[in-house]
Amino acid sequence: MSSPSPSAAETPAERYPFRDSALPLGKRVDDLLSRLSPDERLSMLHQYAPAVPRLGIGAFRTGAEALHGVSWLGVATAFPQAVGLGASWDEELVRAVAEATSIELRAFHHHRSPAIAPERGPNSLQAWAPVLNLLRDPRWGRNEEGYSEDPVHTARLGEAFCRGLAGDDPTYLRAAPVLKHFLAYNNEDDRCTTSSGLRPRVLHEYDLAAFRPAVASGAATGVMAAYNLVNGRPCHVSPLLETELRRWAVPTGRELFVVSDAEAPSNLVDPEHYFDDHAEGHAAALKAGIDSFTDHGEDSETVIGRLREARERGLIDQEDIDLAVRRQFELRFRMGEFDPELDPYAQIGAEVVDSAPHRALARRAAAESTVLLKNTGLLPLTDPTRKIAVIGPHGDALFEDWYSGTLPYAVTVADGLRARLAPAGGELTVHEGIDRVLLRAASTGEPLNGTAFDLGDWGLGVLTLRAVDNGRFLSVKEDGSLLADQAVVKSWDVHETFRLVGAEGGSVLLQSVLTGRYAAAGTLAVTAEDAADAERFTRELLRDGRAEAVAAAAGADLAVVVLGNHPLIHGRETVDRRGLALPPAQEDLLKAVAAVRPDTALIVMSSYPYAVDWADEHLPAVLWSSHGGQETGHALADVLFGDADPAGRLPQTWYRGDDELPHPLDYDIIQAGWTYQYHEAAPRYPFGHGLSYGTFEYGALEVEEAVLGRDGTVRAALTVTNTGTRGGTEVVQLYVRPLEARYQAPRRRLADFRKVTLAAGQSRRLVFDLPAAAHLAHWDVATGAFTVDPGRYQLLAAASAEDVRATAELTVEGAAPAPRTVLGRRTAAADFDAHRGIALVDAARESGDAVTPAGSDAELLFAAVELTGAAEVSAEVALEGPDAAELEFSVDGAVLAVLAVPSTGGRYARETVTAALSGAPEGVHDLRVVLRGPVRLAAFTVA
Repeated sequence: MSSPSPSAAETPAERYPFRDSALPLGKRVDDLLSRLSPDERLSMLHQYAPAVPRLGIGAFRTGAEALHGVSWLGVATAFPQAVGLGASWDEELVRAVAEATSIELRAFHHHRSPAIAPERGPNSLQAWAPVLNLLRDPRWGRNEEGYSEDPVHTARLGEAFCRGLAGDDPTYLRAAPVLKHFLAYNNEDDRCTTSSGLRPRVLHEYDLAAFRPAVASGAATGVMAAYNLVNGRPCHVSPLLETELRRWAVPTGRELFVVSDAEAPSNLVDPEHYFDDHAEGHAAALKAGIDSFTDHGEDSETVIGRLREARERGLIDQEDIDLAVRRQFELRFRMGEFDPELDPYAQIGAEVVDSAPHRALARRAAAESTVLLKNTGLLPLTDPTRKIAVIGPHGDALFEDWYSGTLPYAVTVADGLRARLAPAGGELTVHEGIDRVLLRAASTGEPLNGTAFDLGDWGLGVLTLRAVDNGRFLSVKEDGSLLADQAVVKSWDVHETFRLVGAEGGSVLLQSVLTGRYAAAGTLAVTAEDAADAERFTRELLRDGRAEAVAAAAGADLAVVVLGNHPLIHGRETVDRRGLALPPAQEDLLKAVAAVRPDTALIVMSSYPYAVDWADEHLPAVLWSSHGGQETGHALADVLFGDADPAGRLPQTWYRGDDELPHPLDYDIIQAGWTYQYHEAAPRYPFGHGLSYGTFEYGALEVEEAVLGRDGTVRAALTVTNTGTRGGTEVVQLYVRPLEARYQAPRRRLADFRKVTLAAGQSRRLVFDLPAAAHLAHWDVATGAFTVDPGRYQLLAAASAEDVRATAELTVEGAAPAPRTVLGRRTAAADFDAHRGIALVDAARESGDAVTPAGSDAELLFAAVELTGAAEVSAEVALEGPDAAELEFSVDGAVLAVLAVPSTGGRYARETVTAALSGAPEGVHDLRVVLRGPVRLAAFTVA
């Protein structure tokens, strides 16, 4: 369909070819771009792209947060956190949530003025979601934002979310999904300066694997680069943006629009010190593939000024600018900006926000993401006439996380159970189990703020103080004054957390966690830098929260204890967790309640796993829910009473409390032992675990052809039967593992999964088709490519990563892998098979990796190397300072060569050093390279 013929009333801008919807998209973009001046094109590179009135082009802004509902724009339907959606293991459900989110985003775009800079364009239809960072460490502050620790699971749910956002129209997007955060971003502490060390196998088998399907299928329209560095190079100048992401997208015929994270382009100079000045840093980011700079908020001129300087200095040229602007306009055309009369989503009305269908979907999503971790028969509840005590700080409260929208309403666990019990005459009592205190100032004798406070204890000595007189939280203002005026704790800088620090005579000091300052003597303003100048308070206990909760539990038929985290305290964006334990006050409350009421069910409501060893060993029922949004209480009541089956399964491993986890900055899942794939110690609850109210029997796992070639496909099938007396939902998980691996292989690796709901006695036959190249391959460091080794493999049908129900073997035929060739070939140092004590760093600013010792020395192993005819070795090295350094090459304990490394004058100033090999053996051997001193080894060549 073409645009209407021009009329006398039309402006010239309306007759430009780029307005003609009958033209191919590329030609429309070409025409529009040709009509922009060089400076107008340059101005488009900031997050806030200006209007061009002479062409009838409106202002445009990138980015709307849409992780589990529209956020930051006002009241919107709030769905479970992303980690909760991950627990659903349900692609259809995740797609439906994304569809509802994008429909509401359309309403905000068309009908709501932006809260920030409303004159700079409407609310964006570019949705900054989903997050595909893998949850390798449950202590990550942003754990709540990802789907799981597994790349196959994450990729499938991520692609489903993208498709839900984008809609089904072949021409126009309902919203434009942007994947976050590329790449290997799993720590908040010092996130802008830490480097994630990714050996090639981890890069290709794990981190890239989560992103590739959504990009290669065309489901994603863009990507956001991450704050961190990878192998010493900031993600915003990573060559992987082009060599991987954009290469994957080529077959789709669409360009990826890559955006920066907030302030990250400036970080390239300070604090990362990767470039000398901002013009250089911004130029490098643009040339690496960043198309839009989210930097300096609404201040476009600073960013554009830096890029203008870069152009004047010859660091970028017009082609670099045009390429980025072309990608932006291609996306804007696809979002319907230039064809409002043809855009099938342009008529979405404001009434869709928090609509009845979206409320029902929020309830379903919260129920299907609930995981029943343990149940010895307490659940489901069958008698709604019983007396239930709901206990704990989460029993009658819901919490928003940083990427939640504003809740339209909040159905707490207490609300949901009350609604379920009331029609049958059941009774409900609610107790938070927290103390109520009066803090009386010694200088005045008056209570702090003239009221008592309920103390929320979040662990590590961190408290919130909720005023009894108005139910609002005490908050520190910019001038240090204290006001109880915050209805919720939700701000980038949290002003509502305090410590009560013990002082002389049993008195306490009030200290702000945010500022570190104390309430000052006399004024009570939080301005005292030193404890000596702080006000002394007498803490008077008005209500013993634990004692009241215990009494309530003793008088009830059943206790439901609801514990967990506050999403803005401790683990959150910018702050990682220190451990896995519940706050001690919560653990103590749980033990006290269970001591008097053995029929106690624990609900852990949290953004991440906890070590709940005591609860698992002593309670009859344990459940987990993420912060599930506005319908949480209804959904949990549905699950507790069996109106809904607990259909969730864990999206990440729940480790035991005494399990010593790897260092948070050790990103090498293979050697560190992260995730179910490589962690050897038995977990408390494994990846994929979750119970149903049904019971399921797995039949034999049958393989259609047990022998296949490397490029073949194996078809596996089994029958699953619900042998219980109730209907239920099972997630059948299919894992693979090699039985004769020549490399350090995963214990098992998820290949496929299927979620099935079966009535009592019902059976279903499930068929899985597994291409060997997709599911049996590993990244071969010797060849720099994925390969399927010949040999025996095992398929495992399981209810979790550790609950294997059926197995089958298959054999891949083919020639045995050849030994690694090093003679006459450059071998990258990073392509090792194993290592000790290394750090992966950048060999050059633009591209390439090198290896250096993390301490005084390090060792690399190159397995099965053909050394026949080897006479000398040369190494590409850099040594910045005057410290001594050397390389030692050895085989079977015999030293073949030691190469002294001279100072090269810089970390990127590489030189080649050479030495003869003494007594190099013939045949195939493991070659070891020891690095001593701060040498950076990029590669070596044997001749």
